[in-house]
Amino acid sequence: MSAIRHHGHTSNSVVPEKGRIREMGRFVTARRSIRHAVGAALGAAMVLAAVPGSAVATTAPRVDLRVLVVTDGQGPVAAIKDRLDREGLPATVLNLADPARPVITPQFLADPNGQHARFQGVVLPNEAPRGLAAAELTALADYERRYSVRQLNAFVYPTAATGFAAPGYAGPLDGTVAQLTQPALSDAFKQLRGPVAFDNNSPVVDESYGYLAAPLPGVSVTPILTGKSPNGAAQGVLAAVLEDNKREQLSLNFAYYAEQIQFRLLAHGLVTWLTKGVHLGLHRNYLSMHVDDVFLPDERWNSTANCTSGELNCPVLPSIRMTQADAEQAKRWQGTNGFEFDMYYNGAGADRAVAEHGSDPLSAWMVRNRNDFRWANHTYSHEYFGCVRDFSVSPWRCKTDQNGQIQWVAEQVIHDEIVRNRDWGTTRGLKSNRAELVSGEHGGTRALPQIPSDNPNFVAALRRAGMEWVGLDASRDRDIRAVGQARGVPRYPMHLFFNTGTKTEAADEYNWIYTSRADGGSGACEAASTCVPPVHPVTGFQDRIIPAQVAFSMRTLTGNDPRPYYLHQSNLAEERIVYPMMDAILGAYRSAFSPNTPLVNPRMSEAGQVLADQAAWRSASVTAYVRGSELVIQSPKGTPVPITAPEGTDHAGLLAPEFGVRYSGERSAVHRAGGTLRLDLPRSWVSP
Repeated sequence: MSAIRHHGHTSNSVVPEKGRIREMGRFVTARRSIRHAVGAALGAAMVLAAVPGSAVATTAPRVDLRVLVVTDGQGPVAAIKDRLDREGLPATVLNLADPARPVITPQFLADPNGQHARFQGVVLPNEAPRGLAAAELTALADYERRYSVRQLNAFVYPTAATGFAAPGYAGPLDGTVAQLTQPALSDAFKQLRGPVAFDNNSPVVDESYGYLAAPLPGVSVTPILTGKSPNGAAQGVLAAVLEDNKREQLSLNFAYYAEQIQFRLLAHGLVTWLTKGVHLGLHRNYLSMHVDDVFLPDERWNSTANCTSGELNCPVLPSIRMTQADAEQAKRWQGTNGFEFDMYYNGAGADRAVAEHGSDPLSAWMVRNRNDFRWANHTYSHEYFGCVRDFSVSPWRCKTDQNGQIQWVAEQVIHDEIVRNRDWGTTRGLKSNRAELVSGEHGGTRALPQIPSDNPNFVAALRRAGMEWVGLDASRDRDIRAVGQARGVPRYPMHLFFNTGTKTEAADEYNWIYTSRADGGSGACEAASTCVPPVHPVTGFQDRIIPAQVAFSMRTLTGNDPRPYYLHQSNLAEERIVYPMMDAILGAYRSAFSPNTPLVNPRMSEAGQVLADQAAWRSASVTAYVRGSELVIQSPKGTPVPITAPEGTDHAGLLAPEFGVRYSGERSAVHRAGGTLRLDLPRSWVSP
């Protein structure tokens, strides 16, 4: 059997949970005997029906776990391909604009003897895209009928060819809320509650366009998504499945691109429908929140001078530091929401408070309640680990020696800061992963334009201290990468500044950074033409800043993206501005997703392992296919192979456990053992 080259992502580093022992004795033997007999009979009957006059087939055909994507270069197909990549589904892409592309023939789709089908699903721009010849469309239709392979039409104009009457509405859908139908919610889209909101980020730009249409009478059409026009006057179907002579096509009657929330909400369901829930790849919805500088004070934004207290020539204002009451609120909020913050602590902050005041109620209370928090190392005193900085100029620059070489912070300084903080936490019983670290300001890692490479002394200190995972700034480093022998995990900054403890401070600094000089801002945004209108100084945090963060976060946590977010202890202090933002994010998520799809809240090392698996999977080479009711995967040992299958999927064998872990109403896991893995799909699964 030929190997299938797969280029995709994994989306979790989970391994199969310990399977419970299934029923024993004759019942198990009978159950599995019946399953295999039924599967073999269905497979043989299907092959006979597909190949008139052929001899009786003893096995069902092999169908490879790979999707055929035919693209016209437009946004909807690109969005679907992006989702396949994010979840890790292998795909073959044919570009209609490429004159050298392969021609779709029966031989391209399957071998001549009919026992090896090369694709488990087909994605087209629409039901009959320009650039595909009539013979190619016929070959696809015949293939899909013969092997029970589904077709997803990325964006169509409703016609009889997709089972619709002419649309009753054609136009923008911005700000509308569509609704998944019950057949959708009980099948491929069971991870959702039902409402699907369409983006409406700008009052002056049409962001979503679609058609509301009614199914034709007498045609086998199953509506998947229904909607209304913005004024509510028109209603109709936005997505539906047409069944025609044993062929299934799901057509979407609206345009979208990969980042829009309506697509992000529907994306996994589209993958599940296309593959009947059996594919390489898996997904999780991730959200982790790192709280930096715990026990330290943070300097305050000066709204009058438009600078941060302590900077060159900036008037000094009182700093911001959590109190015991703030820590108690953090504990209560975590318990209420079933969500854990990662407390990245600096022991020097507590020691300094004790030295100055004789005691520190904050650190004393948090240490007593240490088991209610998740702890991580942020270095002892938050020293910067990059170059020796020269603040006599703005922006700052790295000091250099007489030969013009960068003066780096010394290895011993860095090592002592890491180990001293780790020891500080250990003596107080703080449970942390000893191999995780976030340095102050992500110092020690490259930071263009001033620092073109990682500090070699930082790399050496990480190795000495046994650090395996180190935080990166995702605005500079998008992908996981090596930092010496450690691995760098990108972290997203929240729309919460480290130097703000109140909503008005946050709104004022936002306006200074992101608005033009004419609007009272710094104008730093003008060169890149990224300036935005100013937010209201009193209501802007609630009205503009929070919704912007919710929109961004919903895109990442529905994008199979484990990268953590980070904020600062100052945001948990004073007005506690983190909580209305987190409440809004969690509220938006829980309004859209069913309880069977909870947010996954990994530590940084766990998130890093997911990213590492995803990177490894992109270049992995495995063989994977279904034959009847059996799923077969052959892979090298150690290769992280992501697998998704329906509930009821078992490991092959008489007393074998169920496969994987439950998520989104499916079973999924990353398989690393290598060799040949055989899984028995449930009898309810419709085999090719």
